[in-house]
Amino acid sequence: MSPYENLSEEQWKEKTEELVKSHPLDKNDIIDVVLRSWDGILKTKIAGELQLGKDIIPSPQILGNYLHELIPVFLEKKYPGEWSRDFGKKDKDLVYKPDPEYSVEIKTSSNNYNIYGNASYGQEDSADSNFKSKDGYYLAVNFEKFKREDPDFIPRIKKIRFGWLDHSDWHSQSASSGQQSHISPTVRDNKLLLLYDIKKGGRL
Repeated sequence: MSPYENLSEEQWKEKTEELVKSHPLDKNDIIDVVLRSWDGILKTKIAGELQLGKDIIPSPQILGNYLHELIPVFLEKKYPGEWSRDFGKKDKDLVYKPDPEYSVEIKTSSNNYNIYGNASYGQEDSADSNFKSKDGYYLAVNFEKFKREDPDFIPRIKKIRFGWLDHSDWHSQSASSGQQSHISPTVRDNKLLLLYDIKKGGRL
């Protein structure tokens, strides 16, 4: 059952704060691991020769993939035996070994405000599915893109949000060819707690 069951929209924010507070990762853990992962990406050279952002301009999708891989790795090193990467189809991106209820799905985007999922996120969820549940904790990260026309530009993490989403919060594109799903601004702003905002000085 959703933790937001029978709650009005006005009550969502308070419930989100409770959910975030009860999670094994505290706010600073979450912010630190995202910023550390991003810093590592910016310093990466391929074969010790090709510098990301200068010699190679990775797409936002590739940058997001790097974050997906690095965040679990760094947390696994900090908290061995507690956190790990996903290894199976039913695993969330960040697995909490003592209790999968606290495992986390990671969503990243170069959009200034929003996050997106693939079309399957807007489809009916099923407990009998062979794939991971769309219900649960989410870490949402918005970042700046590299600028091909400005090799000196250093992209930053713009926003970090953390909270709980249910599969019913996701809505697929209406077009039959749509490959993307989204959440509404109301859901985003009340079910995901804003932990970090570069425009507000960083940590909140």
